[in-house]
Amino acid sequence: MSRTSEPGSIDRSQADEDYPLSAVPPEARQPIWSLAPLLISFTLYSGNLWLGEIFGSAYRFWPDLIRTVLLGNLLVGVYAAAIAYIAASSGLSTALMARFSFGNLGSHWVDLILGIPQILLYGWGSSMVAQLINQVVGLPSSLNWLIIIFFTYAFCTTAYMGYLAMDWFSRLAVPVMVILLIWSLSIATGDAGGFSGLQAIVPQKQLSLEELITLTFGVLVSGATQATNFSRFANNGRQAAQATLLVFFLGNSLLIFGGAYCTLVYGTEHFVQVMTQQELLVWGLAFLFLNMWTTQDKIIYSFSVAAANLFRTKKRHRLVFVGATIALILAWSGIDNPMSYLLDLFGTLIPPIGGVIMADYWLCYQGKFPSLQKQTPAYNLRGILAYVIACAIAFYVPGIKPINGMIAAAVIYSLMLGKKR
Repeated sequence: MSRTSEPGSIDRSQADEDYPLSAVPPEARQPIWSLAPLLISFTLYSGNLWLGEIFGSAYRFWPDLIRTVLLGNLLVGVYAAAIAYIAASSGLSTALMARFSFGNLGSHWVDLILGIPQILLYGWGSSMVAQLINQVVGLPSSLNWLIIIFFTYAFCTTAYMGYLAMDWFSRLAVPVMVILLIWSLSIATGDAGGFSGLQAIVPQKQLSLEELITLTFGVLVSGATQATNFSRFANNGRQAAQATLLVFFLGNSLLIFGGAYCTLVYGTEHFVQVMTQQELLVWGLAFLFLNMWTTQDKIIYSFSVAAANLFRTKKRHRLVFVGATIALILAWSGIDNPMSYLLDLFGTLIPPIGGVIMADYWLCYQGKFPSLQKQTPAYNLRGILAYVIACAIAFYVPGIKPINGMIAAAVIYSLMLGKKR
């Protein structure tokens, strides 16, 4: 197995903080039955319900809706699996890989572009929970500030404790969420009048396949790129790639499909509201809390890993609370759904990072990153130039922006590398 090796024993403080500045050593690796539920809980993300609403309002149920959901998530799954393979083989997170691909200082841009969206999403998530509780339970909005405080810090407790805490919580939460989801959708099928009733619903919007796949990447690409924070703990690259592909394909498809299904039948993608209409209020709240907790903790954990590399500190625990506090302030300020204005940005700026890293790992380092102890240049100009040009291509060239950007970054980096040789 190709790994990034660190000389000597791992600093105990690195192990206690989930190795924020070092490769995950062999003795800390986890089996696939640990990685799979953790990644599934990461993909059962409330943003997928919002994405499902767009799909549900743009496509007829069969075959257009099903086909588009599966295609979009297969593409995201292949991208996530490719990055996951490198993460497990090297033991490194995306933030640490970027030191080689963009340079020691150049990697700070990667930390920012991966970390900032997580803070926005975390703050929005806490605010959304408070709003939904207001709507379905009837608590006065004057208590929102207190609800936001509680959930902001509650959700980050498992992220603070680290991989093992998130792993065990996911093992408990995922089966419950899947059962509740299937239960609710079965009731929705009856309310819609079965398959014929679903087919009779006419789409309200017109969106092209390119637009919907770009939206799919926009919502999911940040998580796919940062799933390395968890896949780096896998026993080997093949295992990580297989688990990540399967989970990102099926897990994301399930929740996007659920959001689309509920939009078609009830006109809303929020399961807590749907289950309230189905007279399952208590179970709807249970789904909401589990769904938000198992995604919010991964979001703030991902922020802490990126921030640890940005500030070159091993204190990942501390950064979890720093990030949660910043998100709390954003939630109090009335942050709107950041997806509405960050989707295009996500889909344009993040995939080229993966493209550069994959080309760097396979072509420059021949499938084995060196030790992080090795001195790296402040800036890897090939990586930076390939990234900038690829972002421009993604933005201006017609087609699917995320795929254009990722492929362009890998090809341009490869050409620059070949020219140097």
